[in-house]
Amino acid sequence: MASTPPYRFTYFIHLLHMAYLLVFSPLATADAGLHEVLDRAERLAPLETLIIARQGEVILERGFRGHRTTTPTNIKSASKSVISALVGIAIDKGVLEGVDQPIAALLKADLPSNPDPRLQQVTVGHLLSMQAGLGATSGRHYGAWVASRNWVRAALARPFEGEPGGPMIYSTGSSHLLSAILTRQTGRSSLQLARQWLAPLDGFAISTWTRDPQGIYLGGNEMAMTPRSLLAFGELYRRGGLTAAGERLLSQDWIEASWTPRTRSRYTGHGYGYGWFITELGGEAVRYGWGYGGQMVYVAPDLEMTVVMTSDTRQPSSGAMGHRDALHRLLGQIIEAIKQADDTRAGVANRPWRGAQG
Repeated sequence: MASTPPYRFTYFIHLLHMAYLLVFSPLATADAGLHEVLDRAERLAPLETLIIARQGEVILERGFRGHRTTTPTNIKSASKSVISALVGIAIDKGVLEGVDQPIAALLKADLPSNPDPRLQQVTVGHLLSMQAGLGATSGRHYGAWVASRNWVRAALARPFEGEPGGPMIYSTGSSHLLSAILTRQTGRSSLQLARQWLAPLDGFAISTWTRDPQGIYLGGNEMAMTPRSLLAFGELYRRGGLTAAGERLLSQDWIEASWTPRTRSRYTGHGYGYGWFITELGGEAVRYGWGYGGQMVYVAPDLEMTVVMTSDTRQPSSGAMGHRDALHRLLGQIIEAIKQADDTRAGVANRPWRGAQG
């Protein structure tokens, strides 16, 4: 019987070596580590969906307990990040002068009859960074606010609890004032603006959105989209304002401004920019939009990673806060598993292979 040519034998050994790397090597173990993290994630009862994308490609996507990433869900206050994007586009288009533009002249018809003089100092930027100084319309004040006959007037009539530009006072009313400003400055609804200005963003769509008694879409809450749509939005920021096809929708300057801490949450200690929280998780810089109950869009720029998590919104406040912290921990575990896999891949790529002659 003829002997096997040496070059074929060498090739055969190479194939066996590659099979070993795929099945038994630390590389396979590192990837398995990420799956183990997600298996543990399923134990978080409120968690409904999770998507992880790197460099524009979805690497893992799961729906838990019958939930799907293609089904619209209420992203709650994660929509504040969407409102921020619309404001940034409006500034780029010249619809608004900039973040230092006072809001009193833009909302003159809804100012209180005897307004606090400090209303003249509140700017667009203050609304974006939750530094208007006006009393909150969120938390225990939310119900009374949305029960009012005019949400814009009710937000502007809140007593000042701080100076404009002072500490963060988280308030959906501030985001709603931005929605009203956009509507009045353009003559189009915020939903129309989102659908027009973000139309080139593949996969992005707003399914439903609550309006106030005057027909203004609620800035910063009650917006429904699919988890995949929320991922597309997060990816726009990760790519520096470009669509996957390279079309610019947001300026790089706006994203940098939005991700610059201007104040800090008294509850988490995390920084807050223009509609985005800023922190570090798993040893990485992370920017995130957060909605009540655990509606999260995370961007880790240095890892070129975007992660979306959506959760059951029907949670008591104490449980919702605890679940949010659990999601932060989950992201930290995902980051650690990703970095371990990256390190292992780098090690395998740089490892010399000696072949049959080794």
